[in-house]
Amino acid sequence: MARLAGRRALFAVPVLLVVTFGVFAIAAASPFDPVKAYAGTAALGADQQTLDRLRENLGVDLPFAARWWHWLTSALTGDLGHSSVMRQPVAQVIGERLVWSALLCAVAFAAAVLVGTLLGVLAARRPGSLVDRTVTSLAYTLEAAPVFWIALLAIWLFTLQWDVLPAGGLTDTGSAQVTPGQVTSHLALPAGVLAVSQLPWFTLYVRQGVGDALAEDPVRGARARGLSERTVLLGHALRSGLLPVLTLIGSRVPELITGALLVESVFSWPGIAAATVEAATAVDFPLLAALTTLATAAVLAGNLLADLLYGLFDPRVKLSDM
Repeated sequence: MARLAGRRALFAVPVLLVVTFGVFAIAAASPFDPVKAYAGTAALGADQQTLDRLRENLGVDLPFAARWWHWLTSALTGDLGHSSVMRQPVAQVIGERLVWSALLCAVAFAAAVLVGTLLGVLAARRPGSLVDRTVTSLAYTLEAAPVFWIALLAIWLFTLQWDVLPAGGLTDTGSAQVTPGQVTSHLALPAGVLAVSQLPWFTLYVRQGVGDALAEDPVRGARARGLSERTVLLGHALRSGLLPVLTLIGSRVPELITGALLVESVFSWPGIAAATVEAATAVDFPLLAALTTLATAAVLAGNLLADLLYGLFDPRVKLSDM
């Protein structure tokens, strides 16, 4: 396990270097001017000399390769730079928002896995039944639905029609402090929407995996020995059928991050979505590079986690061979 993690860590280094370099290259080719974005309306009446001096102070007068190298060497020492659009150190911007994004993604991902496993098992028990057709049709419908459309529909239903959940934010309007109860109530809707967007994949994978396992000889042999249907399903078919789902965990991380950005924007959740959008439109090089590096590291970690879980739960796979 340690050797596999070490090899993946070494592989991640050149990947992160290429990704961060690409961020600076793309940002340099962007039509947005970071100086005008930083100065705002004051840039309309400023002379060229003032804009050039501001460009030098922000460090955007250098070639993008020089800016990338300066950011990289500083990041290795723990200095991620200063965000021009947020007027804060990049580390502080990420630190204030990452915990809320991580909470949203963790709750949504756990809910999607649990509910998707339950629905997949129910559908796989009797292929072609009404339950199977209903679950499969629902999964394909949700798979085709954009996450922002699901979010708007959820706000219309749970907030405007039923008035049972708040439409956005982290706490109630006018609240002076953040309490667990308020966070829970405000988290329910965005986490539920994000979970629903990931639900079809887990449901369909579990249905297929458990359905194939129920048709295998060991499971038929367990039934022939007189074991109960519950023991056959939970003790044999489910364990074997969940193995393909483990590989799905890593592949869903990029989609989870993208969905989280959209959900945070719709529900005004105080995560990294707003920072990402503002950094992109203002061509905030340090913040863009840090957020992109963070997202890339999350994808690589998800792939590593999927491989480790597969190696641990499948006796046919050896971690030393991966």
